[in-house]
Amino acid sequence: MDLHGRIPCLICITHGKTHDVKILDILLPEPGAFDLFDRGSLDFRRLCRFTQGLAFFVTRAQSNFDYGRRSYRRVDKSTGLRSDQTIILKGPRTSRRYPAPLRLITYYDAEEKRTLTFLTNNFELPAWIIVQLYKARWRTELCFKWIRQHLRIKAFFGTSENAVKTQVWIAISAYVLVAILKKELGIERELREILQDGYREFSCPSIGRW
Repeated sequence: MDLHGRIPCLICITHGKTHDVKILDILLPEPGAFDLFDRGSLDFRRLCRFTQGLAFFVTRAQSNFDYGRRSYRRVDKSTGLRSDQTIILKGPRTSRRYPAPLRLITYYDAEEKRTLTFLTNNFELPAWIIVQLYKARWRTELCFKWIRQHLRIKAFFGTSENAVKTQVWIAISAYVLVAILKKELGIERELREILQDGYREFSCPSIGRW
């Protein structure tokens, strides 16, 4: 999902047993771009490929990884920030897979009442911006939640792999087409409302069956 809009720029339909981290293998690092990953995609060998490709990433840190602190920066705790450190991995495997320094940012989410820890390879942006970037990742979850709710993938017409993928791709294509038309025509109505009107029109008895 490109954060400049609401249209997915990459979709990969996989088996339900495919681990999320394997998606990183098909992503091409784009120099200067930021990639936002959830904690399920934390793999230091794969993340090192993004650093080598001059791309930035922000991800959630696991609670049990071993590291040493090199330096720290002062933070404004009134914003929810708790710490901003430069670290180096010390685990036998992790230090070999990612030998470069990392930035570890700790943030307290007052709404959810929990402490979040982020890892990034960007050392220039303020810590608060890094936190806000990761929060923007939620747009991806909202996109697919919207597709499930409004494009009626509640039951599949076929159970074969090809049938399931075909129906999912049709639903995603419908979402993208409606989103593009909404933007190009300057329509202010919500995507949900546009699609609901479309369903009513095509289900109207006066139109007949197709």
